[in-house]
Amino acid sequence: MPIQVLVADDHQLVRQGLKVLLENEGFRVIGEAANGQEALELAESLHPEVAILDLAMPLLNGIEAARQIQKVSPKTKTILLTMHTDRRYILEGLRGGAKGYVMKTHAADDLVRAIREAARGGTYLSPEISEAVIQAYQNKTEMPVDPLSARERQVLQLIAEGKTTKEVATTLDISVKTAETYRTRIMQKLEIHETASLVRYAIRRGFVQP
Repeated sequence: MPIQVLVADDHQLVRQGLKVLLENEGFRVIGEAANGQEALELAESLHPEVAILDLAMPLLNGIEAARQIQKVSPKTKTILLTMHTDRRYILEGLRGGAKGYVMKTHAADDLVRAIREAARGGTYLSPEISEAVIQAYQNKTEMPVDPLSARERQVLQLIAEGKTTKEVATTLDISVKTAETYRTRIMQKLEIHETASLVRYAIRRGFVQP
Protein backbone atom coordinates (compact mmCIF):
# COMPACT_ATOMS: atom_id res chain seq x y z
CA MET A 1 0.00 0.00 0.00
CA PRO A 2 1.57 3.34 -1.05
CA ILE A 3 2.30 5.97 1.58
CA GLN A 4 -0.39 8.67 1.47
CA VAL A 5 0.99 12.20 1.30
CA LEU A 6 -0.38 15.74 1.59
CA VAL A 7 1.59 18.49 -0.22
CA ALA A 8 1.33 22.13 0.93
CA ASP A 9 3.09 25.01 -0.84
CA ASP A 10 1.80 28.40 -1.92
CA HIS A 11 3.34 28.03 -5.40
CA GLN A 12 1.28 25.88 -7.75
CA LEU A 13 4.28 24.93 -9.89
CA VAL A 14 6.13 23.65 -6.83
CA ARG A 15 3.12 21.58 -5.78
CA GLN A 16 2.80 20.11 -9.26
CA GLY A 17 6.50 19.31 -9.41
CA LEU A 18 6.42 17.62 -6.01
CA LYS A 19 3.34 15.62 -6.96
CA VAL A 20 4.99 14.29 -10.13
CA LEU A 21 8.18 13.47 -8.22
CA LEU A 22 6.37 11.65 -5.42
CA GLU A 23 3.97 9.71 -7.64
CA ASN A 24 6.91 8.57 -9.78
CA GLU A 25 8.45 7.19 -6.60
CA GLY A 26 5.31 5.24 -5.75
CA PHE A 27 3.71 7.55 -3.18
CA ARG A 28 0.06 8.59 -3.37
CA VAL A 29 -0.64 12.34 -3.16
CA ILE A 30 -4.12 12.57 -1.64
CA GLY A 31 -4.30 16.35 -1.16
CA GLU A 32 -2.75 19.67 -2.13
CA ALA A 33 -2.90 22.91 -0.15
CA ALA A 34 -1.93 26.46 -1.09
CA ASN A 35 -1.51 27.74 2.47
CA GLY A 36 -1.05 26.51 6.00
CA GLN A 37 -4.69 26.87 7.01
CA GLU A 38 -5.81 24.77 4.06
CA ALA A 39 -3.14 22.19 4.90
CA LEU A 40 -4.48 21.96 8.45
CA GLU A 41 -8.06 21.48 7.25
CA LEU A 42 -7.05 18.82 4.71
CA ALA A 43 -4.94 16.97 7.28
CA GLU A 44 -7.91 16.90 9.65
CA SER A 45 -10.23 15.48 6.99
CA LEU A 46 -7.84 13.20 5.04
CA HIS A 47 -5.42 12.04 7.78
CA PRO A 48 -2.43 11.54 5.47
CA GLU A 49 0.49 9.48 6.70
CA VAL A 50 2.88 12.30 5.83
CA ALA A 51 2.31 16.04 5.27
CA ILE A 52 4.95 18.02 3.37
CA LEU A 53 4.78 21.66 4.42
CA ASP A 54 6.56 24.66 2.95
CA LEU A 55 8.04 26.65 5.82
CA ALA A 56 6.98 30.06 4.47
CA MET A 57 3.25 29.74 3.75
CA PRO A 58 0.66 32.50 4.09
CA LEU A 59 -2.10 32.51 6.74
CA LEU A 60 -0.36 29.75 8.72
CA ASN A 61 3.36 29.05 8.33
CA GLY A 62 4.72 25.52 8.07
CA ILE A 63 5.97 25.41 11.65
CA GLU A 64 2.60 26.42 13.09
CA ALA A 65 0.75 24.14 10.66
CA ALA A 66 2.95 21.23 11.81
CA ARG A 67 2.12 22.01 15.45
CA GLN A 68 -1.60 22.11 14.83
CA ILE A 69 -1.68 19.07 12.55
CA GLN A 70 -0.27 17.05 15.46
CA LYS A 71 -3.44 17.91 17.37
CA VAL A 72 -6.04 17.21 14.67
CA SER A 73 -4.28 14.24 13.05
CA PRO A 74 -1.80 12.78 15.56
CA LYS A 75 -0.65 9.95 13.28
CA THR A 76 0.35 12.34 10.47
CA LYS A 77 4.09 12.89 10.29
CA THR A 78 5.13 16.36 9.10
CA ILE A 79 8.12 17.31 6.94
CA LEU A 80 9.17 20.93 6.46
CA LEU A 81 10.56 22.24 3.17
CA THR A 82 12.75 25.33 3.40
CA MET A 83 15.27 27.51 1.62
CA HIS A 84 16.83 28.52 4.95
CA THR A 85 19.37 26.89 7.25
CA ASP A 86 18.79 29.46 9.99
CA ARG A 87 18.93 27.46 13.22
CA ARG A 88 16.12 29.52 14.77
CA TYR A 89 13.66 28.18 12.19
CA ILE A 90 15.06 24.66 12.37
CA LEU A 91 14.85 24.40 16.16
CA GLU A 92 11.38 25.94 16.17
CA GLY A 93 10.24 23.42 13.57
CA LEU A 94 11.67 20.44 15.41
CA ARG A 95 10.16 21.68 18.64
CA GLY A 96 6.85 21.89 16.77
CA GLY A 97 6.99 18.15 16.09
CA ALA A 98 8.35 18.02 12.52
CA LYS A 99 9.85 14.63 11.60
CA GLY A 100 11.78 15.90 8.61
CA TYR A 101 13.54 19.04 7.47
CA VAL A 102 14.48 19.17 3.79
CA MET A 103 16.21 21.90 1.82
CA LYS A 104 14.22 22.87 -1.28
CA THR A 105 17.43 22.87 -3.29
CA HIS A 106 17.83 19.14 -2.51
CA ALA A 107 14.15 18.18 -2.45
CA ALA A 108 14.40 15.72 -5.34
CA ASP A 109 17.17 13.78 -3.59
CA ASP A 110 16.17 14.12 0.06
CA LEU A 111 12.38 14.20 0.09
CA VAL A 112 11.82 10.57 -0.83
CA ARG A 113 14.17 9.47 1.96
CA ALA A 114 12.53 11.88 4.40
CA ILE A 115 9.02 10.57 3.68
CA ARG A 116 10.02 6.94 4.09
CA GLU A 117 11.92 7.70 7.29
CA ALA A 118 9.07 9.76 8.75
CA ALA A 119 6.51 7.07 7.86
CA ARG A 120 8.64 4.58 9.82
CA GLY A 121 8.59 6.89 12.81
CA GLY A 122 12.08 8.28 12.34
CA THR A 123 13.44 11.75 11.59
CA TYR A 124 15.31 12.90 8.49
CA LEU A 125 17.32 16.10 8.11
CA SER A 126 19.08 17.35 4.98
CA PRO A 127 22.88 17.49 5.53
CA GLU A 128 22.95 21.31 5.87
CA ILE A 129 20.12 21.11 8.40
CA SER A 130 21.92 18.42 10.40
CA GLU A 131 25.01 20.62 10.55
CA ALA A 132 22.99 23.58 11.82
CA VAL A 133 21.35 21.40 14.50
CA ILE A 134 24.74 20.07 15.63
CA GLN A 135 26.10 23.62 15.85
CA ALA A 136 23.07 24.72 17.85
CA TYR A 137 23.60 21.79 20.23
CA GLN A 138 27.31 22.48 20.60
CA ASN A 139 26.61 26.16 21.23
CA LYS A 140 23.84 25.20 23.66
CA THR A 141 21.35 27.32 21.74
CA GLU A 142 18.08 27.56 23.63
CA MET A 143 14.77 28.64 22.15
CA PRO A 144 12.98 31.35 24.12
CA VAL A 145 9.77 30.38 25.86
CA ASP A 146 6.79 31.21 23.68
CA PRO A 147 4.15 33.12 25.69
CA LEU A 148 1.58 33.10 22.87
CA SER A 149 -1.26 30.66 22.25
CA ALA A 150 -1.71 28.98 18.85
CA ARG A 151 -4.43 31.48 17.89
CA GLU A 152 -2.28 34.42 19.00
CA ARG A 153 0.62 33.14 16.90
CA GLN A 154 -1.68 32.96 13.88
CA VAL A 155 -2.94 36.50 14.48
CA LEU A 156 0.66 37.67 14.84
CA GLN A 157 1.58 36.06 11.50
CA LEU A 158 -1.33 37.79 9.76
CA ILE A 159 -0.33 41.15 11.27
CA ALA A 160 3.27 40.58 10.18
CA GLU A 161 2.01 39.79 6.66
CA GLY A 162 0.56 43.30 6.58
CA LYS A 163 -3.11 42.51 7.16
CA THR A 164 -5.31 45.11 8.86
CA THR A 165 -7.37 44.25 11.92
CA LYS A 166 -10.46 43.99 9.71
CA GLU A 167 -8.62 41.64 7.31
CA VAL A 168 -7.43 39.52 10.24
CA ALA A 169 -11.04 39.27 11.45
CA THR A 170 -12.28 38.26 7.99
CA THR A 171 -9.51 35.68 7.48
CA LEU A 172 -10.13 34.01 10.85
CA ASP A 173 -13.92 34.46 10.75
CA ILE A 174 -13.98 36.41 14.00
CA SER A 175 -15.32 39.85 14.87
CA VAL A 176 -13.19 42.97 14.45
CA LYS A 177 -13.46 43.53 18.19
CA THR A 178 -12.10 40.03 18.89
CA ALA A 179 -9.24 40.61 16.44
CA GLU A 180 -8.43 43.89 18.20
CA THR A 181 -8.46 42.05 21.55
CA TYR A 182 -5.98 39.48 20.22
CA ARG A 183 -3.71 42.24 18.90
CA THR A 184 -3.78 44.06 22.25
CA ARG A 185 -3.14 40.85 24.18
CA ILE A 186 -0.19 39.91 21.94
CA MET A 187 1.40 43.33 22.45
CA GLN A 188 0.89 43.10 26.20
CA LYS A 189 2.37 39.60 26.46
CA LEU A 190 5.38 40.51 24.32
CA GLU A 191 5.72 43.99 25.84
CA ILE A 192 5.78 45.42 22.32
CA HIS A 193 4.02 48.65 21.48
CA GLU A 194 4.26 49.15 17.71
CA THR A 195 3.60 47.06 14.61
CA ALA A 196 7.17 47.29 13.26
CA SER A 197 8.51 45.60 16.40
CA LEU A 198 5.81 42.92 16.14
CA VAL A 199 6.97 42.17 12.60
CA ARG A 200 10.60 41.92 13.73
CA TYR A 201 9.58 39.53 16.52
CA ALA A 202 7.59 37.39 14.05
CA ILE A 203 10.62 37.15 11.74
CA ARG A 204 12.97 36.26 14.61
CA ARG A 205 10.67 33.43 15.72
CA GLY A 206 10.17 32.10 12.19
CA PHE A 207 6.46 32.91 11.93
CA VAL A 208 7.13 34.81 8.72
CA GLN A 209 10.16 35.01 6.42
CA PRO A 210 12.01 38.31 5.90
